[in-house]
Parts: sequence; structure tokens; C-alpha cells
Amino acid sequence: MTATVSEILEFIKLNDVKFIRLAFCDLLGRQKNISIMPDELERAFCEGVSFDASAISGFSSVVNSDLLLIPDPSTLAVLPWRPQQGRVVRFYCDIISPDGSAFPCDPRGILKKTISRLGTRGFSCKVGAECEFYLFKTDENGNPTRVPLDYGGYFDVNPLDKGENVRREICLTLEDMGLKIESSHHEQGPGQNEIDFKFADALESADNLLTFKTTVKAVSAQNGLYAC
Repeated sequence: MTATVSEILEFIKLNDVKFIRLAFCDLLGRQKNISIMPDELERAFCEGVSFDASAISGFSSVVNSDLLLIPDPSTLAVLPWRPQQGRVVRFYCDIISPDGSAFPCDPRGILKKTISRLGTRGFSCKVGAECEFYLFKTDENGNPTRVPLDYGGYFDVNPLDKGENVRREICLTLEDMGLKIESSHHEQGPGQNEIDFKFADALESADNLLTFKTTVKAVSAQNGLYAC
């Protein structure tokens, strides 16, 4: 989605958005986020939202712990698995230091610099991620077990493939969030699944991969499963 800040603020008002997640990625590829209320979003675009980076492994020392999250307007997405009344939206963020300079350990910022260097040499980078995951059953407390959802094989169908309905729900949810799904199928291993989405430039593909991981885990949990 490409929109101006004013258009986004209007979207927030018209669509009953009550919570806004400002998401970023740590050095190990794990998504983190902080939630703000709608009245704080305009300030977030202009000034950023501070957080204690010393609690994020590899980010900063306790002495220089404050960093700021600046939401990227182009990454707005409604989270379909959250309530439709009092909706929740998500932005991916860039990380800056209090003096306004880019935080050198921001994975998104590092990727942006790499793309820029490629551009100065006349290259562009397109990435097509091939995303696979395993579905495991959970116990009576909702904790993951080591028991796979099924024992189907490559391209199998129901009843050997017991994950087809979950994959379908994941695909439709990803489409609602702006990803263009190309194909999905059961992979070779027990409980192993694959969903492929359309290639894009490196930054968009990286954002899409984080969206994919979050969506797969959320939809699987709603179906009583654990996705890895």
C-alpha cells in the first residue's frame, strides 16, 4: 500500500482501528513490536516512538539504550486474525538514534544500504522466497508437541494431506494483507507445507517474509496447531 501520512490517519479513523503495532526485526530475524494508540500515530511518523534497545540482544548497551521507531507508511496492513471491531494494524519501522541518524544495527536499514549500493552500480535486486513450514499438533494446554499434523508426502492430497484447509486459510489471510500468492502444496516431509508468493524487490520481499512468518504462526494457532 502506498499512501501519504494524512491518508493513513484518515484510514485509521474510518476503519475503527484501535491498536497500532510498530514492528521491527532483531539481529536473529525475530519480529518484535510495540503497540501504540491511534492518537499517537501522527507523532510516531514525525518524531518516532522510543524504546529500550538494551533489552534487544545485540542492539545497544544500557548506557545508550534509547532508540526510536519510525513507521514506514507503505507497510500498513490490517491484521485479519485480530478483532474486526477495534481493529489492529501493523507498520514495519526503521530504527534511528535520538540524534536522527540511522541505527547501524537495524536489519532493515542494512538492507536498504545494500540496495542503494547496488543501485549506484546499475543493479536492481529481486527476491523470490520459497517458504516452507511444518505443522505440529499441540497438547491439551496448547503447547507444541513433536507429533506432525500428518504423514503426507510431496504434492499429496486429503486424506494424506491434513493441512490443506489451514494452508487455504493462510493463503487467503496473506492475500488480505497484500501478498500475491502463486502456489501452495504439501511438501515431502511429515507435516511439511509450502506456500510461495510473488517475487518483489529485496526490501518488500523481506517485509513480506516477516508477514508470512507471523501469519502462518497466527493462523495455525487459531486452528490448534503449532507452525515451525
